[in-house]
Amino acid sequence: MDHRQRLWATRLLILAAVGLLIAIYYSPIWWVSLTAPNYPKEAFPDGVRIHFHMNGVFNGCKPVKKAEIVEEEPLDCVHEMDTINHYVGMYPIAAGGVVEKAFSQFLVTLLGIMLLGFVCTRPRIRVALMGAGFAVLAVWMAMAWYGENGIRYENKGYLEALVHALSLDLEKESETAVPEAGSAIIERLKQSLAESGMQVEEQKAPSDIKTKEDMIEFLRASFEADQARKPAAERQPWIGSVRQVMSWHYEKTLGRYFNEPERIRPMVRKMTLAGEVVFWGVIVAMLVMLWGARRSRGLLYWILVLVPMALPVFFVIEYAGWLWWYGHNLNEMGAFTVKPFMPTVFGDGKVAQFTTHSYPHYGFGLMLLMSALLLVAAVLQRKTLSESS
Repeated sequence: MDHRQRLWATRLLILAAVGLLIAIYYSPIWWVSLTAPNYPKEAFPDGVRIHFHMNGVFNGCKPVKKAEIVEEEPLDCVHEMDTINHYVGMYPIAAGGVVEKAFSQFLVTLLGIMLLGFVCTRPRIRVALMGAGFAVLAVWMAMAWYGENGIRYENKGYLEALVHALSLDLEKESETAVPEAGSAIIERLKQSLAESGMQVEEQKAPSDIKTKEDMIEFLRASFEADQARKPAAERQPWIGSVRQVMSWHYEKTLGRYFNEPERIRPMVRKMTLAGEVVFWGVIVAMLVMLWGARRSRGLLYWILVLVPMALPVFFVIEYAGWLWWYGHNLNEMGAFTVKPFMPTVFGDGKVAQFTTHSYPHYGFGLMLLMSALLLVAAVLQRKTLSESS
């Protein structure tokens, strides 16, 4: 393979990797399933199953179609697993990876810009390309994180996960001291839609909210209804930034089963601070990489491909870290007391009568394929740059 062929092969490999990166973002990366004698195979062929995506956790159960069983909609296995877990004091699934999910679309975009910069062999073009990409990313990220109604800059999947988790909170509230809490929020949503000029024929349940605009209105109505129940001194106006929505939603999620404000508020402050650190950390990282892009050598240049190449490793570390957090932050209000434990990261495990299955989904396979393409591209690029020198 001559110099020109190697150059074009590298470009094609990088472009294929960027395409895979986009596909990965919309794919399930990992799946977890719980099986037990009280969940028979006939009704639960996959057990109680959930799918982990970069932007949220989603239902992995499918409708059962058998002569003796008729299901119009699949069982909500995220809710089912939360219900099982809370008996041992485990926080809801939506409480994990809060900052990572909120920033996922920005981080994936960052990796894509890094790869496009890596494939450029001319430093001036590389700096210009990365500078323009980083500038757009920084503005987009700032408008979402701090801006008014910045939540509209988030992707639909992230909003779906927020609305779904919030609908579970409403179910919990409706079972306790305020039976009309859920209907009050739905009524507020109906009113806000009518005020915006949209025709409202009937009240919508959370499961009926499909469009991105409806999701944002539902979140706003839920936020305002929640603030109305607080003392006047603690109420906040709706800003709609990702920062505000993420912090409020995290607080609601933590308190779904274990409503301990004194314990929850410090956790929310820490998570909000973590979001600030990630935001400014990404800004600093972009400036450092832009400085390193002036040359086609050195660690800062090779970081452009090494970091995306290590995405499968980062995911497993992140996933394992959050599983550790769940197993070592059990609330004492759970129905059963168990010692802190490490949930199964990969393979099959056993907790009481439940068997846990935890395995990679096809999205993780796409990650490994992307890493393999980037490894080949990096080797070719190294040889190309050596010859140019």
